[in-house]
Amino acid sequence: MPQGDKSSYTEKQKRKAQHIEDSYESRGVSEKEAEKRAWATVNKESGGGNKSGSGRGQADNHASSKKGGEKGGEASAARPAAARSASAKKAAATRKKNEHHAAH
Repeated sequence: MPQGDKSSYTEKQKRKAQHIEDSYESRGVSEKEAEKRAWATVNKESGGGNKSGSGRGQADNHASSKKGGEKGGEASAARPAAARSASAKKAAATRKKNEHHAAH
């Protein structure tokens, strides 16, 4: 299998890598670097390409995802209470304004 060949990865792993890549790009990381980081994360969590089939191989280790989620939570918690409250009020107002869309 040539270097860079993704044929041995499952569809779930490919989707996960794409999602991680999109997230990095939205934060200003270059496309090439985002792709490298995304596949490095998928490889770290799942140990590389997985064979399909329920329960085959090792279980995934989600340490990287957990770390990223905690970092995001810390950033939110670091904001002043007034800023968080204002965001919550704005979100509630938007939901109320858009509530008639969901009814149809």
